[in-house]
Amino acid sequence: MQMCGPPCSFFWALMILIPACVDGCDFDQSVCGAHASGDIVIGIMLPCHRKVAALQERIRPDSFHCLDFDLESFLRSLAVIHEIEAINAAGFLPGVRLGYLMCDTCSSASKALQSVGYMLEVNGSLNVMCDYTNYRPRVKIVLGALYSEVSIVVARLLTVYMVPLMSSTSSAPDLSNKLRYPVFMRTIPSDKHQTKAVATIMHHFGWNWVGVVYGDDEYGSAAFQSFLRDAEANSVCLAYQEALPSYLDHPLSLQRIKRVAELIRSSDAQVVLLILKAELVEVLFKEMIRTNTSRTWIASDAWSKNRALAQMEGINKVGDILGLTFVSEKSESFDDYLKNLTATPGGYNHFIEEYKNLRFNCSAECFSNKPPSYCPTPDLLRMKSTDACTFKDPQEQNDDFLVKTLDTSETFLHKVAVRATANALKELLKCNSSSCSGEINFPPWKLLKELKKVKFEFNNHNFYFDKNGDFLSFYDLIMWEQDGHRRRFQKIGKYHVLDEEIEIDFKNIIWFSTANTTIPQYRCSERCAPGSVKKILNIYCCYNCTPCLEGTFTDAWDLHTCKACPNGTWSLKGWTQCMPRSESYLRWEDTHPIIMITATVFGILLLFVIFVVFLVNRDSTPMKRAEVRLSCVMMAGLSVSFASVICFIGKPNVHLCRARQVMYAMGFTLCVSCILVKAYRTFLAFLPFGQLTCRRLNKLYKPTVIVLVITALQGIICLLWLVFDSPDIDPTPPSPQSMIKLIQCSEGPTYIGFGFMLVYIALLALVGFLLAVKGRKVPQEFSETGYIIFSMLMYLFVWVCFIPVYITNNENASPVQASAILVSTYGIIFCHFLPKCYEALRGSKTDTLESILRRWRVKLDLVTDVDVHVPEINTSSVTSNKFSISSTTTMLRSSGTLSEVSPTDSELIIAPMSNKKTQAYTRLGTKLRRRRSISI
Repeated sequence: MQMCGPPCSFFWALMILIPACVDGCDFDQSVCGAHASGDIVIGIMLPCHRKVAALQERIRPDSFHCLDFDLESFLRSLAVIHEIEAINAAGFLPGVRLGYLMCDTCSSASKALQSVGYMLEVNGSLNVMCDYTNYRPRVKIVLGALYSEVSIVVARLLTVYMVPLMSSTSSAPDLSNKLRYPVFMRTIPSDKHQTKAVATIMHHFGWNWVGVVYGDDEYGSAAFQSFLRDAEANSVCLAYQEALPSYLDHPLSLQRIKRVAELIRSSDAQVVLLILKAELVEVLFKEMIRTNTSRTWIASDAWSKNRALAQMEGINKVGDILGLTFVSEKSESFDDYLKNLTATPGGYNHFIEEYKNLRFNCSAECFSNKPPSYCPTPDLLRMKSTDACTFKDPQEQNDDFLVKTLDTSETFLHKVAVRATANALKELLKCNSSSCSGEINFPPWKLLKELKKVKFEFNNHNFYFDKNGDFLSFYDLIMWEQDGHRRRFQKIGKYHVLDEEIEIDFKNIIWFSTANTTIPQYRCSERCAPGSVKKILNIYCCYNCTPCLEGTFTDAWDLHTCKACPNGTWSLKGWTQCMPRSESYLRWEDTHPIIMITATVFGILLLFVIFVVFLVNRDSTPMKRAEVRLSCVMMAGLSVSFASVICFIGKPNVHLCRARQVMYAMGFTLCVSCILVKAYRTFLAFLPFGQLTCRRLNKLYKPTVIVLVITALQGIICLLWLVFDSPDIDPTPPSPQSMIKLIQCSEGPTYIGFGFMLVYIALLALVGFLLAVKGRKVPQEFSETGYIIFSMLMYLFVWVCFIPVYITNNENASPVQASAILVSTYGIIFCHFLPKCYEALRGSKTDTLESILRRWRVKLDLVTDVDVHVPEINTSSVTSNKFSISSTTTMLRSSGTLSEVSPTDSELIIAPMSNKKTQAYTRLGTKLRRRRSISI
């Protein structure tokens, strides 16, 4: 025997732990309980018992004593045996018969290693070699084990010999690592897909606050670590995480289970994921039932379809149970096989014998109050047939107990494992329809090589192994529905491993927690609706919902950050979408602009009517006093002011912004300048000044020059305004709290030009107002002071009110200014022009200076130092009250009478005089010369 250093020393030690034969021990009976000879032997390593007696107290390496018959695992082993027999009966491998050797692991990795030693022995011994390339044990492949913990240990050992190990239940993610477990293959997906499916289900139902209880073995720990990663990816948080000893025989198991049960009761997490063996779940559920605690439970594949749990007393009190299971299908031939259980001809099956003893052997003493120690547990006694004591030979009996009690469809993937082995053998042995030409006694590694490449169809499903030796099919999502006092398994959906997508049929799901089809919501915090985002507190599943600020939005639930609005759009606080801001300006179709347009058109038409009235009645006395030419110029200015209002309507642009202010400024200045000329004329004609002062003031009275100069100054102001502080579109951004984009004109960056323009007009109006006030006592027949006072007072009042409104209501600056223009313009029309029109249309056409003076009869005191004779008027001299009659064009003719005022004459006004020395003019010849003042 070739020696090879340290590796060989390890296997010499292994020979001591796993002997091929021991004195007084027949392995064929004590280690492996079922066998059938064949050309090629398949090893079956499944636990037909739940535990090894007193394993924690084991000191001597004596034989293992297994307890608690495991009915469900026994069913799995029968499925493998039945499929092997079906393949042999069908002649799938022509000329080659498959045999099997089944060993009970008793759910213990140590017991499993003992069984491996027996399976791998050659000629009654297990030799240690450095090269096992030509190693040819009788067992070419091992099917098992049930638990990942056992599979990990067995796969480590089988890797030395490169004997394939294929499991249909071991799902630990670590077993996909081909560097550590190159011989391991399985007909199920890895737990990394199962935990991803569980996290996806939780996310799908909206459950993000869960607890996890897992076993401390390799299966539980690996699955838990995988779930942690998937939970984080699916926004699921753990309220707690607890590990339980994987064996009930552990001295701290019951104490730990009670502590975990108390934690579950006290936690606010309503969803609990249990990655545990079925026997641990059973004890935990009993504690939940005892304390009447209801939760929503997520089952791992280890117990998701456990019949014993589904039939527990009080199982309906624990709440909703959901689980993931592997692909399963019923087989009628297998059900028929179970109804007629017998060992394979030429072989033996002690597990069938044990089952029939439990089912059909009369054990009346075991039902007494004090059963003997050799009696099975109460759970196993429940499987006893009611007719057990009537049978003479239990081994000859059969019934349909297994078919009715257990879900035989769960064994489907164990059948698939046998089929995968048969298909690989068919390739390896070069089988055709009549024979197989390959070598029967081949090294196991050759079968492993073919298994990696095998692809086959079975029961309308296509199967193959991926690069990690796993099947990638799908999981069935099941729910434990109420069935009286028990539960039944109802398929409600699927999880596709490759697509990572879940399909769930919600229609028929009745939840215990809501008593209807409404999905219960288990969250640390309520979901954040669109328009808000999470503000994380301690962990990311616990948060407050805060609305998105202006300019940002969220359009989905439970987002962490708000999205910025695209260019040209905006959103208000808490909005779920962004929209373009609506533009606000004076639209032509809106009510306010329509009223403004109507007022403007009416004003222009009114000015035109007034203009016609003035022209038609231009020779009347009121029109002569009104100075028709100046009045027409005023009307032109007011028309331009009216026209400027049109520029306030419609979408503003830089040209409209400039045009409307210039039009108003020039038009209204032209009008006010004419009013100023009228007020100045009255001021000069009737107010007493010294001769020198009077001469100087008269030189200044040039109406055309005054109007042109005043208007030109306003033009200069507007020009400088347009050059240095020009109106433009207001660049002020909209308020963040507003979805309205205000499009309006800005009267310049500093508003200085706009202010100068308004102040200049206001100054002109104020001067005209003051001049008119000075001459307010002049009879109305000789002046327009009253009209000037009221019109200028109206203008000043409007624009004094305009300023604070304009400043405080910037959003409505355009309509405010347009309204102010209309009101002030109408003020001049109504206060200045309409009274004149009324006088012209209703007044006497024979009003002469003589008739006017007669209507103004005043009791006058005679003046001793002056005596002026006015023909046809007998008046006395006045000592205190004196009147001055003045006209720039009136002539007293030689006839001695006052002539009527010619059309070209200026207005004739009578105004009170002061007590100063009255100027008198002497009579020259037959007529009076033109005088500036005449005292009466």
